[in-house]
Amino acid sequence: MPMKANKTEPQSQTRKQKKDTPWILHIFNHICFVTTIIGCYSCHWKIKQEKKFKHGQCCSLRERLFYPCLVISFCMSVLLVFVWVESSNEYNGFDWVIFIGTGLWFFWSIVLLSFLGILAAYTSLLLVLGFLLLWEGIELYLHWCHKILILLVIVICSFFFWILFTYWKDRWLTVGLSLQVFAPYIHLSSIAMMVILSWPLAFYLIHLEGEARIRRYQMTCNERKRNKRCNVLTKLRALQVAIGLPFFLILLCLYLLPLGNFSACVQEKNKLAPKPYFFGHRGAPMLGPENTIMSFEKAVEHGAYGLESDVHISYDHVPFLMHDSDLRRTTNIKEVLPNASLTHPSLFDWDFLSTLNAGKWFSHAPIKPFFGMKPLSEADRERAGNQKIPKLTELLELAHKEKKFVIFDLYGPAPNHSLRALYVHHVVSTILDSQIEQRLIFWLPGFEREYVKKKAPGFQQVSRLHSVERLTKENITRINVDYKNLFYNGMREYRAANISINLYLVNEPWLFSLAWCSRIPSVTTDNIQVLNEMTQPSYFMTPKFYLFMWIFMDILSAVFIVAIFHFYWRRESQSEKILHGITSYTETPSASLRDEVLEVVEIPGL
Repeated sequence: MPMKANKTEPQSQTRKQKKDTPWILHIFNHICFVTTIIGCYSCHWKIKQEKKFKHGQCCSLRERLFYPCLVISFCMSVLLVFVWVESSNEYNGFDWVIFIGTGLWFFWSIVLLSFLGILAAYTSLLLVLGFLLLWEGIELYLHWCHKILILLVIVICSFFFWILFTYWKDRWLTVGLSLQVFAPYIHLSSIAMMVILSWPLAFYLIHLEGEARIRRYQMTCNERKRNKRCNVLTKLRALQVAIGLPFFLILLCLYLLPLGNFSACVQEKNKLAPKPYFFGHRGAPMLGPENTIMSFEKAVEHGAYGLESDVHISYDHVPFLMHDSDLRRTTNIKEVLPNASLTHPSLFDWDFLSTLNAGKWFSHAPIKPFFGMKPLSEADRERAGNQKIPKLTELLELAHKEKKFVIFDLYGPAPNHSLRALYVHHVVSTILDSQIEQRLIFWLPGFEREYVKKKAPGFQQVSRLHSVERLTKENITRINVDYKNLFYNGMREYRAANISINLYLVNEPWLFSLAWCSRIPSVTTDNIQVLNEMTQPSYFMTPKFYLFMWIFMDILSAVFIVAIFHFYWRRESQSEKILHGITSYTETPSASLRDEVLEVVEIPGL
C-alpha cells in the first residue's frame, strides 16, 4: 500500500503541474521560444539558460538611453503609414507628379506605402520582442545592427515629415477628413483595444500589489521607519501609478469622447441630402483613355451629370483636349517624333496632333494608369487602342446630344503662339459656333470673365474658392474647389449663402460619403463606375444607433475590465494565503526559503 500511494502521488503532482502550465507551453517548447525572441532581438542564437535580471535592472544604462529611440521610430513610422493610407485619394496625382520628374509611369504611391509599412512592421516587431523579453525577465540587449537601422528609420521618417510639412501640408487636412468619417468606429475599436490591453495590465498591477504586500509583511517596524522615504515599497507604488493611471485616464476619455465627437456621417436618415451629382474627370479614366471620346461616352453610360476636361489650343488655332504640358504620357509621340516629346502641345499643328494614338498607353501598356483598375474587355481594349486626341467641338457635340454639362480648365498656349493674347476669345467663339446650349457650359477660367459674361451671358460662371463677399459681388453662385476645403466646417458659410459647391477630386467611397453627408451638390471623380453604384453613404449611422453602441460598449468593456482585475486579484490572494502559511510555519525563515518565496512573485522590471 505505501508503495502504491507513493506511485500515485507523483502522478497526481504531474497532472497538477500540467494543469497549471500555461496552454502555450503545451504547444511550444519554452526554451525554443525564449531562444527565438533573444535571437531576433539580440542576434544571440545559442541555446542557453538566461539569467533573470535583478530588481530595477532590466537592461544596461546604454540600452535604457537607446530604448526611447525605438519608441520614437515606432511612433513616427506608424503615423506616416496612417497618413499615407488615408491619402489614398491622392495616389494617382502623386504618381503623376513623379512621372513629370522621371518620365517613367509606375505605381510609386504603392511602392511608398509598402516601404512605410515595412518600416512600421519592423519597429513594431522590435517593440513586441522587447516586451516579451521583459515578460520573461531577461535582460534587454538590442544588437548594434538593429540600433543602426532604428536610427536610419528615424532619419527617413524625419525626411518624409519634412516633405509633408514643407511641400504637402494639405495631407493633414485629408487625415482630418478621414477622422471625421471614421471617428465613431475608431472610438468603438479603441475601447475594445483597451479591454485587450487590460489583461496584461491587470496581471502586472496585481502582481505589483502582491509584491508590495509580501515586502511589507517581511519588514520589521524599524526597517519601515528607516526606509520610509525611499524604499522598495515606494518604488512599487510609483510603478503602479505610472502604469495604471494613464490607462484609466485614457479609458475615461474614451468613455466620454462622444460628448465632443463630431461626424457628418452620424445623422438622421430623413435629414440626409440627395446623392451628389458626378462630373466625369476627363471622362471615365478608369474605363477609357482620359480625355478621349471613349472615356466621355463611358462617363455618360454611368450616369455623369457633367463632363470635365482640359483644353489646349494647337498652333493653327484648333482647341483640343489634353491635360499635360507635353504629349509623352497619353500619346505615342515618343515613337513618332521622339525628339519633340517634351514640346508644348500648343506648338504642334492639328494635322499632326490628329495622327497621334491616344489610347495604346491605356490599353496595351503593362502598367495601368490606376492601381487596382479592372481589366478591360476585349472589345473595350480594341476600342481604346484606336482612340485619337479629340477636338473641343467633339466633346461639345457629345454633351449637346446627351444634354450633359461641360466644365474645363483652359491652358494658355506657349509664349510665341499667335493666339497668346486672344485664346480666351477664340475658345468662346468656338463654343458659340458649336450651337450647344449656353446653359450647359460651366465657365471655370477666371481670366477675362467680364468679356465672357458679355459675349456669352448664358454661360454658368463658376469660380475658385474666394470669399462669400467677393462671390456675391461678382454674382457667382457656383464654386469648384479642392475637396480638402471640406475640412473647414464643411463649407457651411458657402452653403448658407446658397452657393453651389463642386468638389474635386473625389475618388474614394469614404470621401464621397463625407461629401454626401455634408450636403455637397456635386463632385468631380475618376471613379464614377464605383461611386454611382452607392445607394447610401458608407459608414453612415443614426445618432440613436451610435448612442446605443456607445453605452453598450462602455458598459460591456467596464464589466470585462472589472472581471479581469477580479480574476487576477483572486489568484494573487490565493498565492498570498500560501505564502502566509509558509511564513507562519516558521517564525524566522531561512534566507534560502525567503528567496524561494520571493522568486514565486518576482516581477520583471523591478
